[in-house]
Amino acid sequence: MKKIGVLGLTVSLLMSTAASAADVYVKGINISGLQRVEQETVLSYVDIQNDQNVSQEKLDEALKQLYATGLFTDVSFNVDGGNVLNINVVENPIVNKRAFDGNDAISDEMLETEVQLGPRSIYSRAKVQEDVQRILEVYKRAGRYAAVVDPKIIKRDQNRVDLIYEIDEGPEAKISKVNFVGNKHYSDDDLQEEIMSKESRWYRIFSAKENYDAEKTNYDKELLRRFYLKHGYADFRVVSAMGELSPDKTSFVLNYVLDEGPRYKVRKIDVVSALSDVKVEPLFEEVTFETGDWYNAEAVDKSVEALTDELGKKGFAFIEVTPELVKNMQTGEIDVIFHIMEGERVFVDKINITGNTRTEDEVIRREFRIDEGDAFNTAKIKASRRNVENLDYFSKVDIQTVPKDDNKADINVKVDEKSTGYFNVGVGYSTVNGALVRTGVVENNFQGKGQQLGLDLAVSQRTQEYDVSFTEPYFLGRRLSAGVDLFRTEEDYQDEGSYDSETTGGRLRLGWNYTDDLSQQFRYTLRQDKITNVDNDSSKYIKAEEGTSTGSVVGQTLVYDKRDSAINPKEGYYLSFGNDVAGLGGDEKYLRFDTKAYQYFTMADYYTLKMFLNAGYIAGYGGEDVRLSQRYYLGGSNMRGFEFAGIGARDKYTNDALGGNWMLYTGSELMFPIGLDEVGVRGRTFVDVGMLGKPDGINSRDVEYSSSPRVATGFGFQWLSPMGQIDIDFAFPIVKEKYDETEVFRLNFGTRL
Repeated sequence: MKKIGVLGLTVSLLMSTAASAADVYVKGINISGLQRVEQETVLSYVDIQNDQNVSQEKLDEALKQLYATGLFTDVSFNVDGGNVLNINVVENPIVNKRAFDGNDAISDEMLETEVQLGPRSIYSRAKVQEDVQRILEVYKRAGRYAAVVDPKIIKRDQNRVDLIYEIDEGPEAKISKVNFVGNKHYSDDDLQEEIMSKESRWYRIFSAKENYDAEKTNYDKELLRRFYLKHGYADFRVVSAMGELSPDKTSFVLNYVLDEGPRYKVRKIDVVSALSDVKVEPLFEEVTFETGDWYNAEAVDKSVEALTDELGKKGFAFIEVTPELVKNMQTGEIDVIFHIMEGERVFVDKINITGNTRTEDEVIRREFRIDEGDAFNTAKIKASRRNVENLDYFSKVDIQTVPKDDNKADINVKVDEKSTGYFNVGVGYSTVNGALVRTGVVENNFQGKGQQLGLDLAVSQRTQEYDVSFTEPYFLGRRLSAGVDLFRTEEDYQDEGSYDSETTGGRLRLGWNYTDDLSQQFRYTLRQDKITNVDNDSSKYIKAEEGTSTGSVVGQTLVYDKRDSAINPKEGYYLSFGNDVAGLGGDEKYLRFDTKAYQYFTMADYYTLKMFLNAGYIAGYGGEDVRLSQRYYLGGSNMRGFEFAGIGARDKYTNDALGGNWMLYTGSELMFPIGLDEVGVRGRTFVDVGMLGKPDGINSRDVEYSSSPRVATGFGFQWLSPMGQIDIDFAFPIVKEKYDETEVFRLNFGTRL
């Protein structure tokens, strides 16, 4: 008898004397070993009929076909003396139950979506190994490169098995260090702010940004490219971005090698049209930058979008606006030429969005600058991608165009959602407020609707602050930001004015952007102020205000922000103008006007010069004076070298600070590296100048007062710490009045514009 097998089995055949040496005569077929598989199923794969000569090659092929089904652990053929082909099989067992053991970081539900083998499926070693690799890939995406998966089986009756994946998750592979090579204009800390991958720190316990992810690293390259192209580096490129895994597979070192190239200023702007009926002269008004500006790829893209929109309004639906850059590396100048050409006549059929398991479709669709049925336009699709990415709800945004028949195309949008909730906690010490604790929770995509919900709490020896806020970025289905705030503040002014203050209220907000740089916000505030615990020896002007007052205030702020960064600006300027009117109900009646102006310049070796001006004026009307809680105070964080409320009118008899009805605070500050960039510490030197006006309703004979300028100079340090920005300053007044309250050292916890 001759046996036939594959994958370790030998093949031999007993030849019939009537057949040739190459063939076997098969008179009949007998199949043994079947339990669940039907006999007809085996015959369909074997494809051998009774009463025919069969070649050895066909028998081998039939055996391979049976193995390939994955239904059998073992298969063998033999032809007996009666010319009967005996097919002997051992069926693979059925998976009775599948389980995961040892997985804490990744849920069973997540793993179940990745593996193939499940209850009632056919078990095979090959499929188990494939599933093991899938599980390991899931753990790699979660930053656990040291994970180990050991599949175990427990045999049951009726050829069934229980399949258990025993998992040792191992530690998360954190990013221990991020290195940048080739960056000359921006420091490592500056670039760290721009990328998604962050170095592991104890305070990032609720963040996945410190976990290594190869896709995240690739996206970092795009973020770096955008950042540099936005700031004039038209030739910038990322030479390489590599993650080096430590030998114990618990950490990564990321290395980004950069080629910044020269920085360009715009020398010339031109608009050229290949269409004879397009008048280019009016189109120059749609360009969002000017000659003399640093080159900005983002501004170029927005100009392309603006030109496309304007031409669309004029009836040119199928056009393409393409920017051409003519660079002069020797002079550092660049010409930007916008070419207008006729585009392909294609319409958008469907916009398909996938991957958003939490975020509603509408939140993504409203960021698109192109709709279903519109003429296809690459500039608008590019702008739509940028808008969706800027939501910061997704770790990845992929947009693909799929052509269809009849001059139509689908736009397929694939997003990968990420965590949009943030928890922060900080402790610190301030020379003004003493020891303090600050905590907050913010959800930027509340219920997947793109809304923001925040809760903040700050408690110190001097103050207690509570704030709940909610913002709807698309109020009434329009690009209007509407929000509501509820707040309460308790402050101790015993040292400055011998009283305590409580403020409780709420605020309604409505804001919008005229352009990307120009925005405006209107607000209505209803607030109750309470002066309590007035000392018997305090100023008579403070005693007169003891009790409760109600303010009903309508206000607005107009902002023009051209800074390169709102968090850590290096260049550009910021302008704001606001005013408030109190008196639409309530006890208080006043008009307030405030303005701010900031200018930033960056010089060689990361030196940044900031020049600033803050000014304000408030006046009562209808016979009402401005109350203590609404007056301006100078000193401390807004006039270094002087104590909080250390400048301005003071009661001659009690030395209590009474504030002022107008204020001017200006100066300059130079930030520079001191070799501690790795821990976020920079040095600075500054000059502050301040003036404070006398409050209304105060008898000049009762106060010491002068509106002459005060001047202080000094040096300090800024630390972008895990708990937030911490400022340490040593300031020395060089122009002051004898009754001013001064201080040399100041430590401040928190961010200041």
